[in-house]
This record gives sequence, C-alpha cells and structure tokens, in this order.
Amino acid sequence: MKRILGLVLMLLALGVGQTLANDRLLQQAFEQQQSDLQVQGVGIVIRILSDDKKGARHQRFILKLNSKQTLLVAHNIDLAPRIEGLQVGDSVEFYGEYEWNNKGGVIHWTHHDPANKHQHGWLKHKGKQYQ
Repeated sequence: MKRILGLVLMLLALGVGQTLANDRLLQQAFEQQQSDLQVQGVGIVIRILSDDKKGARHQRFILKLNSKQTLLVAHNIDLAPRIEGLQVGDSVEFYGEYEWNNKGGVIHWTHHDPANKHQHGWLKHKGKQYQ
C-alpha cells in the first residue's frame, strides 16, 4: 500500500492530472490483487447490466477508465437513488471502495452509510451526485 501511495504522490508532484493518478492507483490495485481500497475516479459507461436483486438491490454498469481498465460499479439502490437515464457513452465519476476481481475490479459503497461505520461514497453523472 505504501508503494501505491508513494507512486500517487510522485505523479501528483510531477503535475500529472488527478485522473491519471487515480487510474494508476486502480491499475496497481488490480495487478496486486488488492481490495478494500477507497478510490476516486472517472470512467465511460461501456455496458449497462441488469440490476442485481439478490439481497440489497444494486444498479450495475461497467466503466472503462482512460487506462483501458474496466470496472464493474455496483451501486446500492436500496440506500441511494438510481442513476436515471444512464446510457452507454456517459461519463460517471465515482468515489467508493475497490474490490479486486479478475475482470478489473468492482466499485461499491458508492452511497452513504446509514450506520456511519464506513466512509460515505458517491457517484456523479451529468452534474448530479448520487449518494
């Protein structure tokens, strides 16, 4: 983890954009099969999946980052509003928890935590924040 944080700080010190630094952090997390990382980034929707209705309901879609890495977003719609009108090609900003999988990873906890035991996350789409 220290290596990843050091790399991010170095990229920022060199004036490299925040998006590149975030993409690099996510790439390192994927390569090192890390999970439970609070991350922020932005991606383009490349696929919209059906809602996961097992247990807590989740709106699901796949983002592609500038680095070409893909991420599944699992947004809890029992705790936060659904992104209405989401379409392939849309840009979505995210702040949530990264969990490794062999397809690029999953971003979840993109909502407030009613118990205040987990850091609150969010999604942004067309200027509106979903939390």
